Amino acid sequence: MASEAIGDDRPALFLRKATGLVRGWSVRDSMIYACLATNFVTLGIYEFTFAGPAFPRGQLITSVLISGIWVSFLVIAYTGLIVTIPRAGGDYVWQSRILGSGLGFVMAATGWWFILWLWAPIYGNILSVQLFEPLWATLKLTWPAGGAAWFGTNTGIFVVTLITIVLAGILVSVGMSGYARIQKWCFIGGMIGFLVVVGLLLFNSHASFVSSFNTEARQLFGVHNAYHATNAAAAKAGYGTTPFGFGPLGPTMLLVPAMMFFILWPNWGATLYGEIRGASDFRRVFTGMFSGLWITVACTVVFLLLVAKTIGWDFYQNLNALDYNLTPQFGIWPYPFMFAGWLVHNTAFQVALILVLSLWFFGWVGTLFLSSTRVIFAAAFDRVLPDRAAEVSEKRKVPVYSLILMLLPAAGLAAIYAYSTTFRTYTLDATLVIAVTYLFSAIAVVVLPFRKRELWRASPASKVKVFGVQIVPVAGVITIGLLGFNLYEWLTNDNYFVNNKTSLIYMGAMYVLAIVIYVVARVVRRRQGIDLSLVNKEIPVE
Repeated sequence: MASEAIGDDRPALFLRKATGLVRGWSVRDSMIYACLATNFVTLGIYEFTFAGPAFPRGQLITSVLISGIWVSFLVIAYTGLIVTIPRAGGDYVWQSRILGSGLGFVMAATGWWFILWLWAPIYGNILSVQLFEPLWATLKLTWPAGGAAWFGTNTGIFVVTLITIVLAGILVSVGMSGYARIQKWCFIGGMIGFLVVVGLLLFNSHASFVSSFNTEARQLFGVHNAYHATNAAAAKAGYGTTPFGFGPLGPTMLLVPAMMFFILWPNWGATLYGEIRGASDFRRVFTGMFSGLWITVACTVVFLLLVAKTIGWDFYQNLNALDYNLTPQFGIWPYPFMFAGWLVHNTAFQVALILVLSLWFFGWVGTLFLSSTRVIFAAAFDRVLPDRAAEVSEKRKVPVYSLILMLLPAAGLAAIYAYSTTFRTYTLDATLVIAVTYLFSAIAVVVLPFRKRELWRASPASKVKVFGVQIVPVAGVITIGLLGFNLYEWLTNDNYFVNNKTSLIYMGAMYVLAIVIYVVARVVRRRQGIDLSLVNKEIPVE
């Protein structure tokens, strides 16, 4: 043990003999979490607003399928890491044990701690455009001043972001078992809402949609002949669409990095596997993440096919293009599920549909902080961060102080984000930083058989072979290709909006902050008789 390596008269490397966490989730819970993390409803349709107009020659449905297949290899690679070291902390634990303590902390602290503070306004914006704005518009509410459009003002952004932070904090604080129950019912209810939308689009004609769209747009927004007006406005702006289909491949591949903004996250729960039953079973771990990913892909494909059938592909892309070019027809984000609800001319039904579909958000919002708290917890358990961050509550086994380290900075940055358009540009590369963290975990799984031979030989992942070849390291190489391709495109193509110079500088400062924290921790712990360089030689106990 580490205590023996440094002498019994010195503090132990780990904070205590066991983490204090409990395995409160099943594989089914991890599957739902993976599906909510790759959330088609909250993230997918939101990204389509930008993806289609930015790459009009690409085919969304083909890019979604290519993305799903490519990300499946990421699932295999992460499954290999999970079953080899099934501990809370995920990327931090694996990278610190395989690549080195300092590198692991810097990558994970930046990608899972600091960056997720900046995701709170992103989540908040989703809550605004998919719940508050369509609800206010449907009910024709005029308070606060401006009605539905108020939620897009500086104060509206701040208020909704604070609501989001509070909701995320509550969901994490109820513990893993409590969160599992909440996300299960949100997932079931949200899926029922999606199936209602599927039924509406499947059993109604294009002519019915056009008629309903024109009627409701006139009544709610005062826009006459809205369907034709939307197409005419897009044509006037010079935007043209590509007919719905499955090619060409070249322009479609450029859509893949855009799809990663929602499809790249089936492993979002990887940091939680110290609290998931069956975490050492390759098949069960793989099934959870893989199922969540492909449920998302299936829902996306079904939605796009029905859009082409009933809503009209050109119209849908024109609607997105107008919002993308800041010339919206209704003054709020064009929420396609609200438009589907217009097929039923009943306000109560329309409100109910919006509320039921919002369950996708309420089941998803906890992902803002839940996975991150386990990274902070694991670093504190390793004595890199203050000991208090690894304390867990007696009743629900929640790392309370780790949660506070997410909540308070997120709230402070939310205020700056809401009232400073300059600061908003600093957040553009937030997704890029998480992908870099994933990249180093992919590297870790490739070098694992060489750096930790005995650990690898004992791992269930080493037994998974195809034609005699160990598939996990191969999946790691393919994942490196996926992430390398996306990072290159994001950094060189302005259409993704994630290669902003000031944002890159801000993200670089976050890495510097992580380095400073680690160096200070090394100095402080050395004075206490703890050598943090030994972290990569030890696996934390459960």
